[in-house]
Amino acid sequence: MFTGIIQAIGRIEQIEPAGDDVRLTIAAGKLDMSDVAPGDSIATGGVCLTVIAHDEKSFQVHVSRETLSCTVGLDTSRSVNLEKALRLSDRLGGHLVSGHVDGVGQVVRFESVGDCMLLCIRAPHEISRYIAIKGSVAVDGVSLTVNSVEHDTFGINLIPHTLIATTLQDLGIGSRVNLEVDQVARYVERLYLTSNEKST
Repeated sequence: MFTGIIQAIGRIEQIEPAGDDVRLTIAAGKLDMSDVAPGDSIATGGVCLTVIAHDEKSFQVHVSRETLSCTVGLDTSRSVNLEKALRLSDRLGGHLVSGHVDGVGQVVRFESVGDCMLLCIRAPHEISRYIAIKGSVAVDGVSLTVNSVEHDTFGINLIPHTLIATTLQDLGIGSRVNLEVDQVARYVERLYLTSNEKST
């Protein structure tokens, strides 16, 4: 489990085939690796990955074909948002994020609004119903508040700190991003559906 508060910007430095899967070596940037051990989870670009080896400056993960098929950005050398798994004693500054990507969205608008940036993303239709104004969504692992929703497209206002501290600064129109909707929305839907089943 994660919070969507990015701890460092890393970079995928090496991609090695592993059958149908891949093995990645990721430079950890400023991420503190002193308490990381094999088996730990690190959210990488919004995707929960398991550390299989590491040193003080980098870590390695094995990414399955299934994960590659439903996410974006893990098959090329690029900068990635990093966050270590949440501890029970940590502050929950963002929202509860699992690192299980629900779909890949596409940036349709990215422009300055004063000191901030307006980011608009078209979400896959099957998950857009979970995205609500003032609700939370994770974009490439970053916990963000939704400011507008129109059909399958939602808008976010990015403050300067978020731009500096994450890879969202590198986005442009047409960029594809990993999306994870708020888990609460999914549970509410499930409760609603099961309650209706019992009443019929």
